[in-house]
Amino acid sequence: MLRRRKQPLSAGDVLVTDRPAVRRAVSAAALGNTMEWFDFGVYAYLAGTLGKVFFPASSPGAQVVSSFATFAAAFLVRPLGGMVFGPLGDRIGRQRVLAATMIMMAVSTFAVGFLPGYHSVGFVAPILLLICRLVQGFSTGGEYAGATTYIAEYAPDKRRGFLGSWLDFGTFVGYSLGSGLVTILTGVLGEDGLVSWGWRLPFLVAGPLGLIGLYMRLRLEETPAFQREAEQAHRAAEEARATGGDDPVEDARQSGHGRLKEIFTRHWQAVLICMGLVLLYNVTNYMVTSYLPTFMTETLGQDPLTAQLLVLGTMIVVVLTITTVGRTSDRWGRRPVFLAGSLALIVLAAPAVLLIRAGGILFPALGCLILGLLLVCFAGTSAATLPALFPTRLRYGALSISFNISVSLFGGTTPLFASGLVQLTGSHMVPAYYLMAAGVIGFVSTLFLHETAGKPLRGSGPMVETAEQAQRLVAHSRTEAGRRARDIWIRLRHPWSRH
Repeated sequence: MLRRRKQPLSAGDVLVTDRPAVRRAVSAAALGNTMEWFDFGVYAYLAGTLGKVFFPASSPGAQVVSSFATFAAAFLVRPLGGMVFGPLGDRIGRQRVLAATMIMMAVSTFAVGFLPGYHSVGFVAPILLLICRLVQGFSTGGEYAGATTYIAEYAPDKRRGFLGSWLDFGTFVGYSLGSGLVTILTGVLGEDGLVSWGWRLPFLVAGPLGLIGLYMRLRLEETPAFQREAEQAHRAAEEARATGGDDPVEDARQSGHGRLKEIFTRHWQAVLICMGLVLLYNVTNYMVTSYLPTFMTETLGQDPLTAQLLVLGTMIVVVLTITTVGRTSDRWGRRPVFLAGSLALIVLAAPAVLLIRAGGILFPALGCLILGLLLVCFAGTSAATLPALFPTRLRYGALSISFNISVSLFGGTTPLFASGLVQLTGSHMVPAYYLMAAGVIGFVSTLFLHETAGKPLRGSGPMVETAEQAQRLVAHSRTEAGRRARDIWIRLRHPWSRH
């Protein structure tokens, strides 16, 4: 049977992006990630201090585990946030949901700075901390997937990797700002000053950051892909009402279960690939950003200020290289970058941890640098890769659910499991083995990943930067359509011809 001839593109099929709108979209989305990861950087660097403030009755090792257990608890509710905010973003729009998640994140982080310690209110203190962390986790369930979706649906096809990498640029800038602030406070106040009152200051900074981020997000417009999808749905609804049929828009709104069923039945392969890539990225990410400072100080007994400076320096390297990796993925493809990073993680994780264990400054700095360069392979590529796995009408919801299930089970629990396994086994190589396992899973997931660099998103038309590019694309499409039509005609006239 002959395949149906693909229709050539028309001028209306190709969207020319608005450069100022793209810059606003990237800036506002990245700022939200900066806000989110400012909190993670603060919490990672203050894990030992928060353990003393909220869990003073425990041993030092148990304090760290308890602190990371509270950290991990936020990730248990992230899938719930993803199931609420993701499908909601597919129904009412990305911009509104991203504004709501920004408010929740800022308020819950700001509130931590006002919490009483264990010595003031007893067991109520860790409960209040847990509540704040759960609100943070719930809001974050709609944050990263929404931000990646937003940037991906605004970015031109040939620059989606570069522009998407700015989202995670905001991630590591936020982490660097949070961890850098804690490092300064550690040097100025000392451990006693931090435990007494200094730990509150970084959380209080979240208030102004949240107001700036909210202002920027309220000024955003809806993405072109979502607008086009909404217009098509509206026309379908009008036609259905005119002919007396069922309203597909209303049916979609009433059938949230049907939408979830479609995600896990028709797109289950994309869900599994997404979860595998998210596991690879986030296990590496949380191992370096959240667990490594505590591992170096509490487990290896290294100087706290030195350890903090080394990890902070690693984050600066990631910040300086991440957009280069994003641009590279536009040129070489997403699969080669993920494959190379996965293999390198399997091979280099153990040497990196051995260098960190060596002590001093030079060898740990080299080990941290290796982990940072491995991390940037995934950080610079994920924001362009993951949204391309799903069609427009389901993108926010499918990505939110897949991303947050994987992060909750494997990413956010990395510090907790790593610290627990180190205490249980007594082996200081546990972080390396953990990273190697993540590399294997990421490598297998990448083998099933279809290349999407330079191609339109599923369910969307081509997006270019200039009218000239649109004209060339339409002309090329018509030439290709003419060539296919000629080949079909030749096969019909001469079915045994090799031409």
